[in-house]
Amino acid sequence: MSEHELRVSKIRDGTVIDHVEGGQALNVLAILGIDGSEGFGVSVGMNVPSDRLGRKDIVKVEDRELSQSEVDVLSLIAPEATINIVRDFEVVEKNRVTRPDTVTGVLSCPNRNCITNADEPIETRFDVVADGVRCDYCATILRADIAEHIDV
Repeated sequence: MSEHELRVSKIRDGTVIDHVEGGQALNVLAILGIDGSEGFGVSVGMNVPSDRLGRKDIVKVEDRELSQSEVDVLSLIAPEATINIVRDFEVVEKNRVTRPDTVTGVLSCPNRNCITNADEPIETRFDVVADGVRCDYCATILRADIAEHIDV
């Protein structure tokens, strides 16, 4: 290994989230609810060189596989991400994320007058649009600050 390479150990079992836009790794951890207290081994590479993205982040989470709802939310902040499932040190599944048409119950609406913020038993629902997500109830559009409204 040359002195210019970064060495990050393989994981036995878990998930590798690759090709995340540079600077978004901490938002990925927030989406997954990982703050260090749950005991998962986590490796994070931030702003590493990438032929496809220029700079990318990589997140490795040991002993955890992502749910489809977690992948759906990840796709909103990391539309180029690749999800690798690792078992016994081998990648057994590799998938590119796809943006869903809607996301339900995982984002909070920033519009304080939205019915979803009025103590009503209504689950939030956002339509995924080209430049972000739009609240199905009040039509408020979230763009760059999607990660700040994750409510999982």
